[in-house]
Amino acid sequence: MQAKTKIIAHRGYWQTNPPTAENSLQALENAQKLNIYGTECDVRMSKDGVLIVYHDEYHGTMEISETKFADLDKLKLENGENVPTLKEFLEKGKKNHFLKLMIELKPISSKAKENELVKKTSQLVKELQLEAQTEFISFSLNICEHLKKEELVFKIHYLNGDLSPSQIKEKGFDGIDYHYSIFLKNPTWISQAQSIGLIT
Repeated sequence: MQAKTKIIAHRGYWQTNPPTAENSLQALENAQKLNIYGTECDVRMSKDGVLIVYHDEYHGTMEISETKFADLDKLKLENGENVPTLKEFLEKGKKNHFLKLMIELKPISSKAKENELVKKTSQLVKELQLEAQTEFISFSLNICEHLKKEELVFKIHYLNGDLSPSQIKEKGFDGIDYHYSIFLKNPTWISQAQSIGLIT
């Protein structure tokens, strides 16, 4: 846990033998059994405003943002589970307070919908008193900016790779979570980020 490089299970630990479904409660439970820093999940919002843990825009043939949760809930994940709500995921994650819960809020074409996603997520995190256990990541600059306005204590890492460390610092974000190809193109960015107190 003290290592400089910290391991985060991507969409939970699901590539097991036999494999389970990514972003499932079982994948979260598997990650909780490992001595690692954290586990990541993806959050989307149904048409009727329910926050669910799911990566893709579509669940089967249903576009999540245009489908009510009751309909999404009818189609099981590959491991037989229902699509978890964010509340179910966080309540289970809270049981192991040593494991960081990295919440990726997925971009939405509507800024108003993104703001609703942020507000509902931040309210839930605060309701469950998980401010210290959760960290946030997003490809959406608007989501990251709105999160910071919602709660200064939230740790926020930007994913998109188009801002330099100094620009990230000016935004008040806590770190950069870029694909390694970004650092190959900008080889000084990691050292720059660390020199100004950003998490990499």
